[in-house]
Amino acid sequence: MLSGDLGRSVRTNQPVLEAIIQRLPPTIELTLLAMLVSLSIAIPTGIISATRRNSASDLISTTLALLGVSMPNFFLAILLIFIFSLKLRWLPPIGFTPIAQDLVGNLRGMILPSITLGAATAAVVARLTRSSLLEVLGQEYIRTARAKGLAERMVIYGHALKNAMIPVVTIVGLQIGALLGGAIITETIFVLPGVGRLVVDSIFQRDFPLVQGVVLFLSLVFLVANLVVDILYSFLDPRIRYA
Repeated sequence: MLSGDLGRSVRTNQPVLEAIIQRLPPTIELTLLAMLVSLSIAIPTGIISATRRNSASDLISTTLALLGVSMPNFFLAILLIFIFSLKLRWLPPIGFTPIAQDLVGNLRGMILPSITLGAATAAVVARLTRSSLLEVLGQEYIRTARAKGLAERMVIYGHALKNAMIPVVTIVGLQIGALLGGAIITETIFVLPGVGRLVVDSIFQRDFPLVQGVVLFLSLVFLVANLVVDILYSFLDPRIRYA
């Protein structure tokens, strides 16, 4: 492992590390797009829900978050394919087009997988953003900022949101590893040639060296994500850095 030699595939005799690296680009692209979808939905939703507590928008957002957490990826994937591919015919149901070959085709093919993978993460991050921001908005320094006459927008985005992001960054960092692991199901349904589909094919073909290599890779991603999260803490909260 330390020398980079993870063995060879039983089926193809290809080095395991080489096989994983070849399948990385689609998985990395899917993970990044899914995280982009997740954050672009979750952060605004969490802020609106926290600042308008017990309102209709809060009720709707928390209900959608509950649905997002509860709905399995494979069911959401089939539902999206049925609506947007079979009924509306807006997007391709399966397949992958490399970015170098066709950028527009690549993005059209990655929309449904990204939504499928990012939906559950968006629900988790939105709920955590709401609860964390509500806790921060109840602090004394927030009341002081309001008493000094600061605009509500400045209070939320200039003072409260940054401090509320610490637990959110924690869960986002962990979700990156979860997205890579969750990509196994998503890549299989949408026939994407990524690491997830590689490990599924390897399991069916009893290619154990390749399975071990992918599991080791996913474990390493979790470790690196945790390290990056710990480093980001010091930038979000200077008290951690000073301590």
